[in-house]
Amino acid sequence: MLTLLTIPTTEQRGSAEEKRELERLLSGVAAGDRDALAQLYHRTRTAVYCLALSVLKNAHDAQDVTQDTFVRVWERAAQYRASGSPMGWLLTVCRNEARMKLRREGRQTTLEDAQWEALPADCSGLSPEDRALLQQALASLEDGERQIVLLHAVTGLKHREIAALLEAPLSTVLSRYHRALKKLRVCLKGDDAR
Repeated sequence: MLTLLTIPTTEQRGSAEEKRELERLLSGVAAGDRDALAQLYHRTRTAVYCLALSVLKNAHDAQDVTQDTFVRVWERAAQYRASGSPMGWLLTVCRNEARMKLRREGRQTTLEDAQWEALPADCSGLSPEDRALLQQALASLEDGERQIVLLHAVTGLKHREIAALLEAPLSTVLSRYHRALKKLRVCLKGDDAR
């Protein structure tokens, strides 16, 4: 049975080595290195897509914004300052692109549960049954909870970084995250989440 331990921890995903590698790739992109952009895309596309989908609530639009995000990164990589989080900067670019798309189209929609299927698809080491169980568990969460859990699990962002990215109080992010974990435990284990 799938356990919550299969979701990578912040320490695993957000290591100093990973940060250095992303910074190296962003420096390469700023210098016009297309291979660095391809590597950056390969390493971060799932996280960018996850955030775009959580904002846009439409899989096709999220794919478009994911591509637009990497075009913006190509154009603006020189603006990244190494004192920050490279993943945080990248996701901020994505969030801004997604919000601009929403404003241009003047819409708000709801995300259908079926559209979340793409999110756990890139989780390595999961059997089809575990992937389906994870999908079902994620579908049991409210939009805000799902967004925070996925940002933390997929991107490795710290809660304070998620709060800044979502422009929400840290206490709200922590509350939603812990509430979501309790719901996931109930869904995955089928017992009380005490």
